[in-house]
Amino acid sequence: MGALTVCQATLMVGLGLLITGPARHLWPLTAEDRVNESFAHARTATLTTLSSIASEAGNTPTVIALTLASCLGLILIPRLPMWRQATFLALAVSLQSAVFLVITFAVDRHRPEVHRLDGSLPTSSYTSGHTGAATALYGGLAVLALSRLRGPWRTAVACLLCAVPLLVGLARLYRGMHHPTDVAGGLVNGSLSLLIVGRALLADGRVTAPPAPAPAAGAAQRSSGSTAVILNPTVTDRAGREALRRVLEHHGHRAPVFVETTADDPGGGQTAGAIRDGATLVVVCGGDGTLRAAAEALAGIDLPLALVPCGTGNLLARNLGLPLAAADALDAALRGTARRVDLGRIEGDGLAPTHFAAMAGAGLDAATMRRANANDRAKSLLGWPTYVLAVLRELRSPRTGVSIRLDGAPALRRTARMVLVGNVGSVQGGVTLLPAARPDDGRLDLLILDPRGITGWLAAVRTLLRPGRTAPAPERYGDEGGAPVEFLTFRRAEFTFDAPLPRELDGDPVACGRYLTVEVGPGALTMLLPTREK
Repeated sequence: MGALTVCQATLMVGLGLLITGPARHLWPLTAEDRVNESFAHARTATLTTLSSIASEAGNTPTVIALTLASCLGLILIPRLPMWRQATFLALAVSLQSAVFLVITFAVDRHRPEVHRLDGSLPTSSYTSGHTGAATALYGGLAVLALSRLRGPWRTAVACLLCAVPLLVGLARLYRGMHHPTDVAGGLVNGSLSLLIVGRALLADGRVTAPPAPAPAAGAAQRSSGSTAVILNPTVTDRAGREALRRVLEHHGHRAPVFVETTADDPGGGQTAGAIRDGATLVVVCGGDGTLRAAAEALAGIDLPLALVPCGTGNLLARNLGLPLAAADALDAALRGTARRVDLGRIEGDGLAPTHFAAMAGAGLDAATMRRANANDRAKSLLGWPTYVLAVLRELRSPRTGVSIRLDGAPALRRTARMVLVGNVGSVQGGVTLLPAARPDDGRLDLLILDPRGITGWLAAVRTLLRPGRTAPAPERYGDEGGAPVEFLTFRRAEFTFDAPLPRELDGDPVACGRYLTVEVGPGALTMLLPTREK
């Protein structure tokens, strides 16, 4: 956080020096005075009153009072205190304020030459402190609303909260206190503070306490008792472990046994040991790879699994509606009910029969995973945006021919840059690649991506990112395909590629190859999941 905060301050100061220096005679900066004059000429008594109310929402006493009240509420009101969320909100607001002070010290910019409706401290006009503080506070509350609320009001509440900083910025322009770029700078400063603190405290359930000490040599690695917690030690530290223990004990699971995965055994052996030792609940704390290894051992066994997402992707957790904060996810699962979800079973040349829980693919997506996973430092720092950067570098991967046989029907002949098989539909960043995919429908869904040229890529992106996209009916485009994006569903599929392609299972690269056989295992895994809303 410290290093990123220094980068944030450097960026904001650099932009300020650019605005007040070399770029001050360039458009659109030369048009800012006219914007401020237009706001001044449009003033009316009603608008002035409304702008005063909006501006007050970003005033320092208001922001401090609301931050303290929100943090106290997060700690005192829920049954389990939300320390992580309260710390996130307090730190985001504080970090924004600290960077704002650095900016005003380093950048000297006069306020607009119009009649100003408010008094002001002798600070620089750049950036807007009201807008930055409002962005950190109300944007932080919007993030918490999206992660904690349920039902149709969730998005509406978050949107209303996100609108407050925009209204504050508009009010500061109306009242003659800032130039447009000052308001934009405040929005950027507050957003960067949220991103930095949120990445450290909320993303994937990680916390910032020191890592747990390595177990003593010869320590027992096999669980005993009724509750086994299979955890990946690289993404779960001592504080995270203790938080999970408190949640388990709160729900009556006494003396849970924590078993760490290793580089040689990412979770399958530990889960099998827990089954042999009579565990009645298996908690898996890790990313998609840890879950896949545990699911392999639990497939077809009527033993419930509670998923605690602690990795970078966490595709299954995101699609099942689990919170991404570790303790919250475990609490939600233990309050829920046991449900059966499907697994995919896959094998091929150089790939022994195994299961996957979320997605498997060959081509562009696998090459992207291979590139992203090769840079652990970037993954740790950026999280899922690492995959966005990786896919941009792999867009030139060549297409290849593929024969596809679905449910014993005659083979389809296609060319493709990627084939993706999914038990769920959404990936990182909220993008839905397989809108018809459901984890409990007894089927798997297939995406064939084959854009040609710029027009084809634009059509593919428009199809995949279309807002409100509904699940399409499975379609076939003749024997040779031809569509940039094609959706199909199946219970069993056989793929034969003309050339060896990179392949991946739940985000983990596996050996390249030319053959894949994939089939669904209906209801193969029993999971504790939040109760569905009526």
